[in-house]
Amino acid sequence: MDMSLPLTEQAPANNVIRIEAHPGYKRVFREDELTVGLILPLETHPQSPQPTMRDHVAMARKAEEIGVAALWARDIPFFDPAYGDVGQIFDPLIYIAHLAAATRNITLGTAGIVLPLREPRLLAKQVNSLDQLTEGRLVVGMSSGDRPSEYPIFGIDFDTRGERFRDAFGVYRKVGERSFPQFSSARFGESDGSLDLLPKPPYGRTPAIAVGRSQQSLEWIADNMDGYLGFVPDPDKLNEFGKDWRDLTPHAGNGSTGKPLAFGGFLYLHPNPHCAFRRIRGGFAIGSRSLRDLLARARDAGVNHVALNPKVTPRPYAEILDELGSIVLPEFAAR
Repeated sequence: MDMSLPLTEQAPANNVIRIEAHPGYKRVFREDELTVGLILPLETHPQSPQPTMRDHVAMARKAEEIGVAALWARDIPFFDPAYGDVGQIFDPLIYIAHLAAATRNITLGTAGIVLPLREPRLLAKQVNSLDQLTEGRLVVGMSSGDRPSEYPIFGIDFDTRGERFRDAFGVYRKVGERSFPQFSSARFGESDGSLDLLPKPPYGRTPAIAVGRSQQSLEWIADNMDGYLGFVPDPDKLNEFGKDWRDLTPHAGNGSTGKPLAFGGFLYLHPNPHCAFRRIRGGFAIGSRSLRDLLARARDAGVNHVALNPKVTPRPYAEILDELGSIVLPEFAAR
């Protein structure tokens, strides 16, 4: 990593937005192409709410080698036994920093930061710092969260999370991207423009995509965010899934004919490679060859990225990566 220039000198002048040049964004989202990402942890644990986190760095390096485009970290502040899932355990931004030091080019993202529970001014500082230090490998997925039990411990009303998301996002963008920003928020204070936050993002803006609807309309997401990652649609709904998004993003926001579209969820990789798509809780079961065919259909429907979480598959993770690397990724590997 070349750190010969001060961080402030690497930022574009006058807050110029060059998101189409952002390396992490480009690796994941390409016009008329589809890439594959993995949701952390890189470990299967179908019978346990938490992973052991053994060999996670080795699996990250292996994923990068076989052409996985991105690793996505979930944001789960507290363990709720009713949900039975703690993600990768570690705070997503701190964990991303660790993985960045252990890998070279793979995009590192969040899927997604629970924005209503985050302090947006400090989040902007953290995100800009990570994007600078990783030389543009960070993509920030943001969500409103789906666990009502987490909100009371933060003293926040769960029912206001949609409005709070919009408020926090506006402050986050202004503070993180504009020089000496002015803003006023009932929740997050105000600034008269006499203070500035450094560093600024290396490409003018760290890409921010919506993970789920975040209590917003699809129109709001298309107008305000740099992409959308939704839940896995049924195969017969792929064309509708793509068309609904394309109709809202007809013009280039990222150097292409529209903003990128993705979907993600749990993957049960069936031992029979020809096993057809079957819905499971939080995702789908499928064989590797059928998965390859499904991804081709998704690409033709306008989907740019698919984020998979094989934690529910009762097989060693290295074995899953080998199968994805030999059957699926040759057609969808990141370039």
